Amino acid sequence: MHFAIDWTLIIEKLVLIIVVVSASLVVAMYSTWAERKVAAIMQDRRGPNRAGPFGLLQPLADGGKLFFKEEIIPNFSTGFLFVLGPCLAMLTAMMTSAVIPWGDKVHFFNRDIQLQITDVNIGILYVFGVVSLGVYGIMIGGWASNNKYSLMGAMRAASQIISYELAMGIALIALLMITGTLSLRTMVQYQVDGIWNIVKQPLGFLIFLICVFAECNRTPFDLAEAENELIGGFHTEYSSMKLGLYLFSEYVNMFISSAVMVCLFFGGYDIPFVNDAHLLQHVGTNWMALIHVGMLFAKIVCFLFFFMWVRWTIPRFRYDQLMNLGWKVLIPLALFNMLVTGAIILLHQNHWHF
Repeated sequence: MHFAIDWTLIIEKLVLIIVVVSASLVVAMYSTWAERKVAAIMQDRRGPNRAGPFGLLQPLADGGKLFFKEEIIPNFSTGFLFVLGPCLAMLTAMMTSAVIPWGDKVHFFNRDIQLQITDVNIGILYVFGVVSLGVYGIMIGGWASNNKYSLMGAMRAASQIISYELAMGIALIALLMITGTLSLRTMVQYQVDGIWNIVKQPLGFLIFLICVFAECNRTPFDLAEAENELIGGFHTEYSSMKLGLYLFSEYVNMFISSAVMVCLFFGGYDIPFVNDAHLLQHVGTNWMALIHVGMLFAKIVCFLFFFMWVRWTIPRFRYDQLMNLGWKVLIPLALFNMLVTGAIILLHQNHWHF
């Protein structure tokens, strides 16, 4: 039996992968510039302004500096695992982008091409599976360094991520009960045809947002990298591009996490207060796809700014406060939200009669 290979489909997916990965890296690169600019504005100073106009070449200068810095591997470290840690952190950060619907579709060469690398019907489970693997990148790096401060930072990060993943998963169960699907594309289409999920699940979104801050090791949940307590956290022993991969994966995670939140709660590429079908008739499929991608990125940029705003506003939690918030506040709240959502759905199915 011969299997027919659709080379056109393979080429489409390869091009889409290259575009999505390149865009993610560029956005993450300039997020470092934006973070310093936002910090400078909030602290009444200039920020990066020497390398290029408005300091726009600063990320390239930083990347060049990391590339050419001396690469140091400690004598007592576990060599292979020491290199594997940052590679795994970066790989898992990028893999999540595969299931995100960046737009509806474009029409080229008499074909409709979906602006999504793969539309798996268990998209949310895939996201959780990949995010869970990110813990190994941190733990392997901290352990392979053979440094007690690195190991302590890695253990902090792992326990934090695992704890907040529980609340995040339970918060999403309520959303899945409403939409009845695990596919991100179907969820976005559900919101395009109706109202955004933020209206139906405000508490679920708040819990999910807090957990995303913890998953990305962002302030006020950045104890894994607390310089005043742990020197530099799980990446203390790293230098050159290995350190760069760890730092860069944080910004890629921010970007992809923002995209996931937009798709789950804010309609994805949906244009607010606009009839998409009516606009499609006027501008055509390809221009509509471009508008959709622009709208999705506009929403993502709002979340990225929020990440940066919080970093320079809220002080870091103590470790006991962080764990108490995760286990004693967020998980009970997520369970309460799930039960209330289930009760409302049941009442609605019974025409609001007990």
